[in-house]
Amino acid sequence: MLRAARDPSRGDPDRRTIRGMWLRRAFFGWLIPAAFLLPLWLLIGWAVFNAGGWAFLWVLFLAIPGVFLWQLLLTLLVRARGTVRAHRAVSWWDVAGFTVWHALVISLGFFAEDWWAPVMVLAILVGVALFWLALWQLWSEAKPSHLLMHSADGMPYIPPRAAQQEPAEADVIIVSERQTPSSS
Repeated sequence: MLRAARDPSRGDPDRRTIRGMWLRRAFFGWLIPAAFLLPLWLLIGWAVFNAGGWAFLWVLFLAIPGVFLWQLLLTLLVRARGTVRAHRAVSWWDVAGFTVWHALVISLGFFAEDWWAPVMVLAILVGVALFWLALWQLWSEAKPSHLLMHSADGMPYIPPRAAQQEPAEADVIIVSERQTPSSS
């Protein structure tokens, strides 16, 4: 991938990292409230759209605990990454994955019989894929391959290891104890 060289004389920051940062930070802040609001939406959707008794049992015993725990697990995996904690923003992959998964969970709350079952299967598949995406990103960041640095012109290099200095020979001071004979 080629990178455009920055012009240091212009003085403007690299706009690639700033553009869209508000959206990534908004998703960072949304992850924990989503663990509470998405299950709540499923319960409200059941009540508003008159889904029935079996749907209530599904919402109460499967959907609410499942969505709550799965969202918390995904949130912990995402927030475990160093770059997410440092920038307080998720990656674009996270934005795409959580957008799709949250849209599917929200659509489940409408309880439309025509498309509810396929959407539920799709929501489960997307949730599992999001789990593996979060693990992959966490693993990729944890690998030592991120020790690769880039020079000013974009050329990658591996920085040399810092030379370990041998401890200098310390001066040895010998104190001999002499006892003087007592004069009594």
